[in-house]
This record gives sequence, C-alpha cells and structure tokens, in this order.
Amino acid sequence: MTVAPTTAPIPRLTLAISACLLGNEVRYNGGHKQSQLCSQVLGRHFDFRPLCPEVAIGLGTPREPIRLVGDPAAPRAVGTVTRERDVTAPLADYGTRMAAELGDISGLIVMQKSPSCGMERVKVYQDNGRPAEHGSGIFTATFARLRPELPIEEDGRLNDPVLRENFISRVYAYGDWQRLCREGLTRKAIIAFHSRHKYLLMAHNPLKYRELGRLLAGIGDHDPAEFGPRYFAALMAALKRCATRGTHANVLQHLSGYLRRALPGEERREIQQLIEQYRSGTVPLVVPLTLLKYHFRRHPHHYIALQAYMQPHPEDLSLRNAI
Repeated sequence: MTVAPTTAPIPRLTLAISACLLGNEVRYNGGHKQSQLCSQVLGRHFDFRPLCPEVAIGLGTPREPIRLVGDPAAPRAVGTVTRERDVTAPLADYGTRMAAELGDISGLIVMQKSPSCGMERVKVYQDNGRPAEHGSGIFTATFARLRPELPIEEDGRLNDPVLRENFISRVYAYGDWQRLCREGLTRKAIIAFHSRHKYLLMAHNPLKYRELGRLLAGIGDHDPAEFGPRYFAALMAALKRCATRGTHANVLQHLSGYLRRALPGEERREIQQLIEQYRSGTVPLVVPLTLLKYHFRRHPHHYIALQAYMQPHPEDLSLRNAI
C-alpha cells in the first residue's frame, strides 16, 4: 500500500558566512580558518554568501591585526600597533549595509573570537592591558541589532550537537517565514504557519508556546501586516532556547497520542518505552522519532504530516543522532 509522506520537501536556503570559514585567505595573516562542517557538510544543503568585513572596509590582506578596546558593552576596534587607527565606524557601517542588502539570507555563520565577526566572548582589552571576554565583534553586533530575528551562530559553537541542531532548526523556520512573506501575509497563512511549527515551539519553549497561542487567539483584531512581524519576532526569540530531553519527550508523548487508536497495545508500549529511554539518556532522539515516523507512514495523519518538528532539517545532516 502506498502512503503519503510525513514531510514536505526541504528547500535550499542561503546563509551568509565569514569568508575565512570557507577557506578564503582573507585573515589578517593571509590565511584562513576553513570549517569542514560549513564548507562540506552544510555546503551540501545551503548556498553561501561569503563576506569579510575587514577586507570589505579596505584593510587588505595581510594586514595589521585589530582588537577591541574599552567598554565591553560599546568597544572600539583599533589597530594592535597603530592605536590611532580606529575602524569601529567603518565596520558598523558595513554591518548596517549588509543587514539591509542581504534580505534573502536565512542565517549567518560568523568566525568566533573575531573583533569584527565574533558573536560573543570576544576579548575587549582594558587600559591595564588585560582583556575582558565579554565583547561582540563590531560587524556582527550591528547586524544582529538590525536583524534580531535572523539566526546567527559562531563556527565554534556549531561543534556542540545541541547548539548545531538548534541553529539549523531556526534557519529553516526563518526560511519558511520568508516564503510566507513572499506569498503574502494573511491571517489564515499566519495561523497555518504557527500550526506547522506548534510542536517545534513546544519542544524549544513550552511557556512561550502557550503565550503565542494566546497571542494568536486575538489575530482577528489586527492587520496581518502589523501582527505578523510581531508574532514572528516572539517566535524566533522563543526558538533560541535549546530543547531538552524533557521537552522533546513531552512532544513525543503528544505525537504518540495521535496513534492511540491505530496501534495495538504492544506497539504503543514499545513507543512509550523508547520515549522513556530517550528521556533518561539511553538513546538519542532519532530512535523514538524514527519509530513514530514508521507508524505514521503506516497510519497517515494529515495534521502530523504538516508538522515541521517531524523533519525540521534535511535528514542526512543527522542532527538528531547526537542529541
């Protein structure tokens, strides 16, 4: 018997990325910091828009390094030798320009610890010469302030399986919203979008899931063009929170409920056993989820087939094998 697939085709999206992570020799010393994860693994699924803020503002390669100094909340980017060379404004201006021009990207991957690109924990040197590791690169800080909903992550943090899965899930949610905006925001479309991401949101942030549900209840009183961006900003903020084994297990229990009438007791008990094994850390998420997908192929359910949670990113990335 032929049954309907449980997921829709996953589109190919575009990510902006620090050029050195793709092997481009644009670093201050004329080298690169090629990331195999980015250039090879993610490169099979995403188109990249490489950028190097320091080269873009004319610093050249190779060049005198720059570093952050002063107040970690509002640092300056200056030369390590030529202290009077202050490139804070050019880097911020480039961030402003790119935030406006790169409207088609669905995420940004930046070079960690970089005074221009680092997202967090960038050294900010004090008057006594000692660094405080609480800064953000000038370009990335500017970009993130202007595009707060856009998923942004550092290459080093992507080595953490939980952070990697969280980032890629947010990228595809962002891409889905971009598609929706291109087609036109309507109340019906926003509600359908929320419905598709219901269980993904529940896994990431159960409290915000309930709050957004209450927000959606009043959508009829608002213009979709005004309501949509406000709703999406709250959704993306909620998805920044990483899902846990406990919240994933809760979602798996909800999904298994749709099979209650279709399966005999022995098969239902097998599902529950695997969910508890996942909750306790014995097996990864892919194990109970694979069994649920198998049963939904045998017993298709239209609502579950639409759920982004079932396959929020390409399966061969294997992102749920290690969480």
